[in-house]
Amino acid sequence: MSTATTVKASVLHGARDLRVEERTLPPLAADEVRVAVKATTLCGSDLHYYHHYRNGDILVREPMTLGHESAGVVTAVGASVQDLRPGDAVALEVGVPCARCALCEQGRYNICRDMQFRSSARSFPHRQGTLQQEIAHPARWCHRLPAGLPLGLGALAEPLSVAMHALDRAQLPPPPPPPSSSSSSKSATVLVLGAGAVGLLCAALCKVAGAGAVVIADIQQDRVDFATRNGFADAGFVVPARRPETTEARLEFAKEVAALAARTAVRGQEVGEVARTFECTGVEICLQTAIYATQPGGKVMLIGMGTPIQTLPISAAALREVDLVGSFRYAHTYPRVLELLASKNPLLPDLEKLCTQRFVGLDNIPKAFEMAGKVKDDDGKLVLKVVVEM
Repeated sequence: MSTATTVKASVLHGARDLRVEERTLPPLAADEVRVAVKATTLCGSDLHYYHHYRNGDILVREPMTLGHESAGVVTAVGASVQDLRPGDAVALEVGVPCARCALCEQGRYNICRDMQFRSSARSFPHRQGTLQQEIAHPARWCHRLPAGLPLGLGALAEPLSVAMHALDRAQLPPPPPPPSSSSSSKSATVLVLGAGAVGLLCAALCKVAGAGAVVIADIQQDRVDFATRNGFADAGFVVPARRPETTEARLEFAKEVAALAARTAVRGQEVGEVARTFECTGVEICLQTAIYATQPGGKVMLIGMGTPIQTLPISAAALREVDLVGSFRYAHTYPRVLELLASKNPLLPDLEKLCTQRFVGLDNIPKAFEMAGKVKDDDGKLVLKVVVEM
């Protein structure tokens, strides 16, 4: 029989005010497992909470533990759990939907109105995050890692799921048939705006899916270079560092950036307008650029969570039937993501290279957050994903 247990947790009490405290976990419910959290990669939403004690218009209303990109090892199982046992390594899918509403019944549980998501202050009381020694979690949302898969890669299953769900929503056209066929169709071209972790993962999955060309753009040359040097994208360009002040000037600048994308060459040929654009920044000019850069009948994937109210050239989308498609978190992705991570697919870049800095132990979590907010570390190394290991 499971009993209550006391664990240590990193708890946010205010902006940049993290404290290590003890927390009591109640006895396991019949359908739960207890997981010793071993690896957590820090996310942009965690950073917003850490620096501002809010994420956009979502305010933290009680002390909260951060962290949701995690993997660990099962230490105890509830009475009705059949598929997991102590010692199993698992990736944690930390959103728990209601499983009763129409959206859940349709399989779209990621947008369940009653979703309880760890380290998010949207629901109250807040669902505490994973930056603690152990958590109790429904077994249904704990996914066993394939044999030999490192726990650090298990933690990356969460942001990789974000990219996988976006790819599902994008409905990327399939690769053309072999050259011997009479078909004149070409592989789809893709533009990714933003070379942070999610943008890099979107680019990587598009390559796995058979995109003919993947172009990535960012305001930082080092990130673009990382993407092209490590096989996440075929080519890239740097967005000029300009901040137009008027709406008209911003739209003209967006057209200029779209033209830069179109002139980017892959294997000696300019890509032109692209079939799909993955907008991973949330920045207004980037979304404007995405609309201008996408070909008639194409899709713009809205992934970045940035400025909530934006001015868009909507007629440029409507008159060319460019679809603006929202993509939020993920649904039904973890099994496929873990299978891909274990597959050694030659088209998949080495994702461990995304884990650029590591910190060990609860006491070092403030240092991890400070590092995650930087562009480069003290040694001049690019900061992409900061990992906290327990």
